[in-house]
Amino acid sequence: MSSRREDLRVKEVPDVVTDPSTGKTYTKGRFLGKGGFAKCYELIDDATKAIYAGKVVSKALLVKPHQKDKMTMEIHIHRSLNHKHIVGFHSFFEDKDNVYVLLELCRRRSLMELHKRRHAITEPETRYFMRQCILGVQYLNKTKVIHRDLKLGNLFINDNMEIKIGDFGLATKVDYIGERKKTLCGTPNYIAPEVLSKKGHSYEVDIWSLGCIMYTMLVGKPPFETQSLKDTYMRIKRNEYRIPSSISSPARTLIQKLLRNDPSQRPTIEHLLEDPFFTSGYLPPQLPTTCLTMAPRFQVSVTSSRRPLLDVNCQDENKPPSQEEGGKPFRKGQGELKENHHQARSNPSPKEEHLAGLLTHLSALHQAKPSARSLIRMDEAEDPAAIPILWVSKWVDYSDKYGLGYQLCDGSVGVLFNDSTRLLLHANGDTLEYIERDGNEKYCRLEAYTPGLHKKVTLLRYFRNYMSEHLLKAGAAMTPRESDSMARLPFLQTWFRTKSAIILHLSNGTLQINFFEDHTKIILCPLMGAVTYIDQKRNFRTYRLNLLEKHGCTGDLNTRLDYALTMVQKMTTKKPGSATTKTTTTAAPTAVAAR
Repeated sequence: MSSRREDLRVKEVPDVVTDPSTGKTYTKGRFLGKGGFAKCYELIDDATKAIYAGKVVSKALLVKPHQKDKMTMEIHIHRSLNHKHIVGFHSFFEDKDNVYVLLELCRRRSLMELHKRRHAITEPETRYFMRQCILGVQYLNKTKVIHRDLKLGNLFINDNMEIKIGDFGLATKVDYIGERKKTLCGTPNYIAPEVLSKKGHSYEVDIWSLGCIMYTMLVGKPPFETQSLKDTYMRIKRNEYRIPSSISSPARTLIQKLLRNDPSQRPTIEHLLEDPFFTSGYLPPQLPTTCLTMAPRFQVSVTSSRRPLLDVNCQDENKPPSQEEGGKPFRKGQGELKENHHQARSNPSPKEEHLAGLLTHLSALHQAKPSARSLIRMDEAEDPAAIPILWVSKWVDYSDKYGLGYQLCDGSVGVLFNDSTRLLLHANGDTLEYIERDGNEKYCRLEAYTPGLHKKVTLLRYFRNYMSEHLLKAGAAMTPRESDSMARLPFLQTWFRTKSAIILHLSNGTLQINFFEDHTKIILCPLMGAVTYIDQKRNFRTYRLNLLEKHGCTGDLNTRLDYALTMVQKMTTKKPGSATTKTTTTAAPTAVAAR
């Protein structure tokens, strides 16, 4: 009851926030999420138009002395830090209702969202992220700071796909050499054994957490995770975990070093990057934004005239491919496709599992009758961290002759042809990806493809130009980056039309339904357990399905979710290939933008 009373005392964050000490004003922008005592919004400096992540804590929730002290310590430590891999601290202030902390905005959320969408990631990606985490922790140690809550959810990602360590709510300063802290704190799956034993801890707890983070990225789940807190703590104390045989020897060895029970036996942060895992394996200079939802491809330059695009197996990717593996360079007038005969394109979760996950979520929501609640608190179900990475922003139906063309929100274009093959042109405008009926992938450049693809490339250009000239696009396109040549896109797996809507199912599990009458859309993600609702005014709101089940939702969204349930039931009972089901047949294309 006390927490309920506190909620009632918490006032809404005003649309315009003023810093009383400077007179500066900030306009409240998008809701970013919540956790603990804080809610986060974009706060836009009215003078400079700079956008910050505004962490807002109601004073009604800071009534006890230890709560105020914790907030004061967090601000004191964070404002003293300045490093490339630490979330930037801009300023803080308070008014009569709230404390405001203005931080660097990390638009790509955190490694937790990447983990939920991808589960286990590749070793080059792990190496890339781990290196940046280590550089950040090295800096913290030099400034005598122990983070004490390093975990995927506190490792944020900016637009350049760089790691930023954040959330210093449990951080502490070491006052003298050899000091051992005694506070029991941390997150269960990442907490070090010396913290649990209360014998005193220091910098080594962050090394242990790095071991848990590395294991989680490579294996897809935390090393000591169980169904109960008691069992998890028991496994930590006994150092009971198992590394799958699929993990490479250098990675396995480093994990074992980081997760030694005796803190004095763990490697020091200063020498971690000298470990063979980092020195002998391929380290990507950058990662594409698409790796947030799909495994990337890794590349090396073979000659000045060709940059081959190659997939790397998760089990054999510690070094980039050699020149011999890359094949011959392109010559003018000659095209070549790099084929991946060894690995047909597959998803971390099969299509059936994605649909089964959606069916479970939507069935539970339907049974809860969320729109019948007398008190609907949809805001409590909102979670912008679950917003989809890629979705269909335009489509053209010319399936009576050729197939369905579409554009993703990053500007990439694809065609699902009637023969069940697919052709994708990446957002960089240069990389072509051809997916055969059996799932084998082939890559080439737009200006250098085999003659056998000429007709399909011509059709893709037609679809792209048609959508560009005739359709408006919802959502800003991502800016192409050099690393986007490593991008691996989800492709349109199946689609069909009814009298009411078009249903688009992407290979990463995303299910999108565009309603014809009012141009609203829902985008469902089984991996995040979330739905994004795009209303008639093109407003985006993302909700967790299990929280809508708990807090209720409006009738218009509930109607669309019920429709989605019917469509998923249809997809799971009928064996869909890439064939389409249309209600109309026209000689001219039917074209729709996500508006």
